[in-house]
Amino acid sequence: MLRHVTAGIDGSPESLAAAHWAAREAVRRGAALRLVHAWEWHPHPAPSAPADMSQRGSAEDIPAEVADSMRAAHPGLQVVGQAVADSPVSALLQAAEQAGLLVLGSRGFAGVAGFLMGSVSQRVVARASRPVVLVRKGGSAADEHFSAPDGISPEEIPGIPYRDVVLGLDSDRPCEELIEFAFEAAGRRASSLRVIHAYARPPDFATADALVPVRGPELLAERERAVVAALRPWCDKFPEVTVVENVTEGRAADELISASAGAALVVVGRRMRASRLGTHLGPVTHAALHHAPCPVAVVPHA
Repeated sequence: MLRHVTAGIDGSPESLAAAHWAAREAVRRGAALRLVHAWEWHPHPAPSAPADMSQRGSAEDIPAEVADSMRAAHPGLQVVGQAVADSPVSALLQAAEQAGLLVLGSRGFAGVAGFLMGSVSQRVVARASRPVVLVRKGGSAADEHFSAPDGISPEEIPGIPYRDVVLGLDSDRPCEELIEFAFEAAGRRASSLRVIHAYARPPDFATADALVPVRGPELLAERERAVVAALRPWCDKFPEVTVVENVTEGRAADELISASAGAALVVVGRRMRASRLGTHLGPVTHAALHHAPCPVAVVPHA
């Protein structure tokens, strides 16, 4: 079984936030933490590079320093740091294949054009065959928990209940990998799992005599039954997880982003298929990666 958690690091504040989140997740899983820093040799190093240090030596300093920081923050956690001479996307995709989870920093995006060009994190998320979590800079362990009373020490934060895990669910095509990941995440945190399913009401349909409106209450009840049916096997498997279903008419992306405010983690899916323009993330996953303020887990599935 693939057990370790891997974080991609490059010395940026975003990657450091990812490393800290990955370390906490490794502790929750009882797993080891692997830190991967990808670097590429350049014939003309940057002027800021120390003259007495090789490019490889400089690259190896980054995972070594971050690994020391993670060990200091989490005594007893097994941490391995590695510098890989390869392009960042290639190195991280290979690292993801060997890990139970890959964690990356997210810098945020500016407009559709910026997304299509893609950052390293975006390209890895779109192609990885394992779950990937994107973490924004500025987050901390306290953000995963409900508000702490004044005067509490940092050591006491893990004892405060976690915020909800939020799952975006398509009840028409429920995915076992996605649902199981969300239930396991909530179970590790002893938190509630809030399931978001939004649907669009179909247009009224015409008969030979009249235009017949689609009845809203009946459609809502139908969708609620579909969500309950999709979740029932997992509720039986994870009886300790409290599940709250939110079924509503509206845009799925908007409802999920709204639910992400104050969540510990948002879980969304990515179907493993490619379009003519490249790998397709889907509009809901795209929106979550752009706008959710909390970490976002993207789970690939068939």
